[in-house]
Amino acid sequence: VLYGIRYQGYIEREQKIADKLKNLEVIKIDKAFDYLHLPGLRKECASKLTEIRPHNLGQASRISGVNPADISVLMVAMAATGKRPKMQRNDGQ
Repeated sequence: VLYGIRYQGYIEREQKIADKLKNLEVIKIDKAFDYLHLPGLRKECASKLTEIRPHNLGQASRISGVNPADISVLMVAMAATGKRPKMQRNDGQ
């Protein structure tokens, strides 16, 4: 009980981070997305994403050399180009 009280803030913060990472799994990336001409995306990241072609942002975030800032740039670019990320519902619908 004492540990739960002492570490409650840390536990809540880690849970929020885990929830955000889980949400990345449902944001699909278009197969034809052009990473190489995306302003703000590092060249190393763009070349790795082009080579691997992840299916969703969760996969992209786990690629070596892709950092959270790159994922943010990718999300903003997907929204700005009108190709909103495709959300897949987990409730069977």
